[in-house]
Amino acid sequence: MLTNDQLSKWDRENFFHPSTHLAQFARGDLSSRIITGGSGVYITDRDGNKLLDSFAGLYCVNVGYGRTEIADAIAEQAKELAYYHSYVGHGTEASITLAKMIIDRAPENMSKVYFGLSGSDANETNIKLVWYYNNVLGRPKKKKIISRWRGYHGSGLMTGSLTGLELFHKKFDLPFDQVIHTEAPYYFRREDRSMSEEDFSAHCAEKLEEMILAEGPDTIAAFIGEPVLGTGGLVPPPAGYWAAIQTVLKKYDILLIADEVVTGFGRLGSMFGSDHYGIEADIITSAKGLTSAYAPLSASIVSKKVWKVLEQGTDEYGAIGHGWTYSAHPICAAAGVANLNLIDSLGIVENAKTVGAHFKKVMTEAVGSHKNVGDVRGEGLMLAVELVKDRDAGVFYDPALTMGAKVAAALLKRGVIARAMPQGDILGFAPPLCLTTDEADIVATATKEAVAEVCA
Repeated sequence: MLTNDQLSKWDRENFFHPSTHLAQFARGDLSSRIITGGSGVYITDRDGNKLLDSFAGLYCVNVGYGRTEIADAIAEQAKELAYYHSYVGHGTEASITLAKMIIDRAPENMSKVYFGLSGSDANETNIKLVWYYNNVLGRPKKKKIISRWRGYHGSGLMTGSLTGLELFHKKFDLPFDQVIHTEAPYYFRREDRSMSEEDFSAHCAEKLEEMILAEGPDTIAAFIGEPVLGTGGLVPPPAGYWAAIQTVLKKYDILLIADEVVTGFGRLGSMFGSDHYGIEADIITSAKGLTSAYAPLSASIVSKKVWKVLEQGTDEYGAIGHGWTYSAHPICAAAGVANLNLIDSLGIVENAKTVGAHFKKVMTEAVGSHKNVGDVRGEGLMLAVELVKDRDAGVFYDPALTMGAKVAAALLKRGVIARAMPQGDILGFAPPLCLTTDEADIVATATKEAVAEVCA
């Protein structure tokens, strides 16, 4: 315990934690949780508490904790070749193999893979490629990027601008002028309650077209969106949404970036969310599920259409001036190869589909009729429970009450980790894709008890 106490002290004195109330943590008002192990869907903390992680870290440990196959692949690669760069045509067996595996699984119109380390840096790469693409085509004014309110695309400078959540803009001088935001496809929070899902999808497409026309179609380069909104509330799109949006984008020759950092590699019960919703993306962003977070790795997957222009650009202007030191890091790539092999051999994608349907069913049965539960929604193993003050009147809780965080804390007391999502009293669930129906039942029962306790 002395070692643990010392570790906690060092934690508060030295560690800058992301997405944390820094003053509360430094003072000790915010608890420190030090994780020491994990197996399957469970993690263990330093005090020996075993917790069912129904958010898979940050929707990323897709194959579950403790997979020795990935750990062994990492160790073997580190012994053989810990590092070499990928500049000027250099590669390794792991990085080349992984690129081939990704293209084999990606939608048919995809061509090449650029590797980074995080979803944030992948989206930074994507925006640079979009700007390069339009410059090569002689369209220097076509540079603005349309994102959506409540979308999450990272927390860098450009990616933090793309993100449509106030927390990531406040006091950071974001968003940049090149980024504009359109309406979120959040059917539950629609202003006109009489709208059907199809009507609301048409409304979102109309708002998008109005924005494009107001800004000037010759100034809009790309639209970026998650197949399912993640951090903004775990919101599946309403019926007909992606078809309606893509019709507008094609009309004005605007590229589509599908941010699949969360949805890629199985979370929706499909290999990619683009396949799931019929999205014909020009660039796909991937990260979390690519290695199941066993090593940091991202992938910008570029379509044949975009790749052709990138090649043209280098013929005209020389080698492309973009790269990271750790792009296609062989240790991370080896983790990706082992992870994708596990996804196939364990039937992870199909499990996400079948157990995801069961999870939504039992969660709806557990809390769907509670007077303070306004919505139970989800797709695959991505689920949300949204709390409301008065469901019938459509009245939300005062944000100052932090009801979502209180229910998440009540769940933690019951040995289950869920995430209190920002900008709303929303409980997020995105467990490892190896979740069983019995484990889904445990989460649903704990949620029922936690909601009853907090909302009593």
